[in-house]
Amino acid sequence: MTGPAAPGGAATVEGEPQVEGTQIAQAGERRIDWAARAMPVLQALGTRFAAERPLDGVRIAACLHVTAETAVLMGALKAGGADIALAASNPLSTQDDVAAALAGYGIAVHAKAGVDRDTYYRHIHAALDIAPEIVLDDGCDLVNTLHTERVELLPGVSGGCEETTTGIIRLRQMAAEQALRFPMVAVNDTRTKRMFDNRYGTGQSTLDGIMRATNTLLAGKTVVVAGFGYCGRGVAERAKGLGARVIVTEIDPVKALDALLQGYEVRPMSAAAETGDVFVTVTGNRDVIRGEHLERMKDGAILANAGHFDVEVDVRALESLALTVNPAVRPSTDEYVLADGRRLLLLAEGRLVNLTAAEGHPAAVMDMSFSAQALAITWLARERATLAPGVYDVPAEIDAEVARLKLAAASVEIDTLTATQEDYLHSWRAGS
Repeated sequence: MTGPAAPGGAATVEGEPQVEGTQIAQAGERRIDWAARAMPVLQALGTRFAAERPLDGVRIAACLHVTAETAVLMGALKAGGADIALAASNPLSTQDDVAAALAGYGIAVHAKAGVDRDTYYRHIHAALDIAPEIVLDDGCDLVNTLHTERVELLPGVSGGCEETTTGIIRLRQMAAEQALRFPMVAVNDTRTKRMFDNRYGTGQSTLDGIMRATNTLLAGKTVVVAGFGYCGRGVAERAKGLGARVIVTEIDPVKALDALLQGYEVRPMSAAAETGDVFVTVTGNRDVIRGEHLERMKDGAILANAGHFDVEVDVRALESLALTVNPAVRPSTDEYVLADGRRLLLLAEGRLVNLTAAEGHPAAVMDMSFSAQALAITWLARERATLAPGVYDVPAEIDAEVARLKLAAASVEIDTLTATQEDYLHSWRAGS
């Protein structure tokens, strides 16, 4: 792993007694090293950062999924000179062994798997105690907390990056209401992120989580995918590839037409609810599966959410319909028994199924996403004095650089434009 290769500093993580904690940290180091093998671009950036120190002395507060892949990103940023405090962006996705390993590297980690809501936000506040100059967010909870509860820190924050679709939705609304107080870079909206992370990463890891939790055979099943953005498209493609019949639900007529022309059935959720075996919500909105849908589902229907927050499946409605709840009938699977005897299976408590029931995106996917994140942070550190509050796209040259580095790591060569072709593309005078 490129970055803080030796333990040091006074950073701590909530966890176990010292001896057991040491063993956990060693397990975390092994997990991080395994992930780093599949992240050559980020490791190369870490080496570059160590030489150039583009973040020297910059205080960064991060709210991200505390996984091995995130640890490789933290190592690269620390190699660049950053002082980092990290909180979890989901209480069920934290890998405690990774948190322990990062604490040993001198990174202040405030995360523990399975904490309640109050502790989750206490950890975010603890990360903000660093008085950050730059923030990294995944879902906008840290930025939201800054703007509502830690406003005294706002003058010192010069910018940040947001990793996921749900967070970008919240940030754009803040900007529209002129509530956002500093510039935020929409890392989620790069071409490489949408293509590689959202489509291929979410597609594979979501089905991985469903299969680990239920051991169900998807071939021959009817899988209902709510939302046909990049993430939903990836889930639908992977499910179809495993032999499932796929139904797409949408509110956007253009996306619905796209799904139809790709060969998927398109129905409203009220109709899909009756036939679906597996339901996956991936919209960034709330109450996508509501009580009236739950009442129409067949016995044994599986409910999974791949959106960032646990609001896409109306869990409260499910609880009100259930006479009995049988927790943990399988790993990350709770069974809700309704009055008529039907059993509905909720995965990961309605939270991100790919990070709760599985391990999230493969490291090779996060290599690109986090490399874009790392380069965006260094760009922001250089340009922050010139940027007004608002949501900014990642500069196109960063997106292209990440793609070039990934191709080079895979020993793939591509064509380049000739001088004649360059002239042609920049001239309006040449015709047929």
